[in-house]
Amino acid sequence: MKVFIGGSRRISRLNTEVKKRLQNIIDQTFTVLIGDANGADKAVQKFFVEKRYSKVIVYCSGYRCRNNLGGWPIVNIDVNKNLKGIAFYMIKDERMADEADYGFMLWDGKSAGTLNNILNLLKQQKKLLLYFSPKKQFFSISSLPQLNDVLNFCKDEDKLKIDKKIGFYRIIEEMSSAKQLTLPL
Repeated sequence: MKVFIGGSRRISRLNTEVKKRLQNIIDQTFTVLIGDANGADKAVQKFFVEKRYSKVIVYCSGYRCRNNLGGWPIVNIDVNKNLKGIAFYMIKDERMADEADYGFMLWDGKSAGTLNNILNLLKQQKKLLLYFSPKKQFFSISSLPQLNDVLNFCKDEDKLKIDKKIGFYRIIEEMSSAKQLTLPL
């Protein structure tokens, strides 16, 4: 089982409940697919280093890896050097969603990249566990209605900022019209 773990750059500390969920991943010896960003990626990497967990693969955009605290294997994703900002990293994130069986996202309700990862997993009919930091709650997400329940907690201005970056309203509309509302059991 491969778990794509990702999250917001604003989340740099893991609380006890998130650490328990990460420990469950270790206990089940799942392979972890994680990015190299500061914030949640780096905090999760630090946790796995402290636990001496070796079943981790770090994905990096281009040929320079920003963080690989455990010296784990690296997958370098070839990205057009003309891409900037979030577009440069979204290709790497999409690859992790492709290769994962399941997702675990740590979201602050503002990160466009993390919401994009959630949508990528749902498009592929993959379930995920979402830790929504503003509410300090976990949500099991396997459908757009479940994601919408979480989005209702977000401020409208934050959703508009995210939409400008990734066009998430269009993505949700496309997914809804494709009848990918609920995953098979």
